[in-house]
Amino acid sequence: MATIEYKGNVYDVDEDGFLTKGMEDWNNDWVDYVKGEEGISDLTDEHWKLINILQDYFKKNGIAPMVRVLSKTTGFPLKKIYELFPSGPGKGACKMAGLPKPTGCV
Repeated sequence: MATIEYKGNVYDVDEDGFLTKGMEDWNNDWVDYVKGEEGISDLTDEHWKLINILQDYFKKNGIAPMVRVLSKTTGFPLKKIYELFPSGPGKGACKMAGLPKPTGCV
């Protein structure tokens, strides 16, 4: 297991850089770290909307939503989600939200 140190925090991550303890270790510094890794300059309300919806869905269902569910729930077309998170909803958005690496179509 790898670790990432950022702003005085130590995060345990898997081989793909997702938090191994998920939202238990999630905080604003983690969001800031992933933001830099994703090449996102500023987080907007749209970014936060997507993050919050991902976290809420995961808390209720134990998995990340499929892309079409995420698009329908946020009201964002898939193109907009990729504009917000260039590496995609599965890699960038789920990682930033503190979710485990999705196994399906996210």
